[in-house]
Amino acid sequence: MQIKLFQNTEIDRKRWDKCIKQSNNQLSYAYTWYLDIVSPSWEALISENYEYVMPLPSKRKYGIPYLVQPILTQQLGVFSKEVINEDIINEFIKLLPSLSYELNLNDQNIHSNAVAYPNYILNLNFTYQQISSQYTKNTHRNIDKSSKLDLKIKKNIPLEDFILFYYSVNKNFESPQQSIIEKLIDKGLIEKSMTLFGVYNNEKSLIAGLCILLSNHRLTYLLPISSAEGKSSSAMFFLIDKIIQNNAEKEIIFDFEGSSIEGIARFYKGFGAKNKPYYILKRFRPSFLISKINRKK
Repeated sequence: MQIKLFQNTEIDRKRWDKCIKQSNNQLSYAYTWYLDIVSPSWEALISENYEYVMPLPSKRKYGIPYLVQPILTQQLGVFSKEVINEDIINEFIKLLPSLSYELNLNDQNIHSNAVAYPNYILNLNFTYQQISSQYTKNTHRNIDKSSKLDLKIKKNIPLEDFILFYYSVNKNFESPQQSIIEKLIDKGLIEKSMTLFGVYNNEKSLIAGLCILLSNHRLTYLLPISSAEGKSSSAMFFLIDKIIQNNAEKEIIFDFEGSSIEGIARFYKGFGAKNKPYYILKRFRPSFLISKINRKK
């Protein structure tokens, strides 16, 4: 198989997006519109006829080229409608144009040298009764609690409202740049690949918000945020349960995007989500090339 390195301007975007759409491991993070925002200088390794593609999130620091996973992009790696085995992944890895890289491969890019990281997904192809029967007692308690508080869910809330709320809430992690989130969601709404939800209290104040990333048969829990009142009201439990109700018995996966933080993982597993890991491959990662942003959910 011949694989060639393409600079950003050399990539045939229509053929690329067609490959991603038809791939067995399709993820929204790998579409050109998404990559153009989170990694504007991305390059790619592409096989003949765009049968296999691998986005390369390229950066430079102190003149040193390196590859690093972009913000808000959990998984990339090799995509194809054909079989992807370790031999094929190695063909791509050996052609990486940088000595330093940290790449999150997707859950179908299993590699013996990569480290598995947890990602929790929930299959919605069951009745709501079947799905909710797998909720933990704590999750049921929180949903019952929130159901008694006269909370209201609104779909397709204005982007401005979501952004204002997101950056008004105190967080225990450093937020991505506001301009990136605004561009990403704005483009995602245009592409009909994102939906914004809001949870409001009985005084019509926004207390929780969620940006869902949409792809073929997948809903990704991309940007959740709750105020102090939202947390005390269990508003996110209330919202996720309603999304599950509305999508039950469909060929859809709810992707929580995973976490190795015990409390957050417990929240995901509380809805019956199961771990389907993705894989991180690293080489020569000096500290001065590592991003300080650490987004936690």
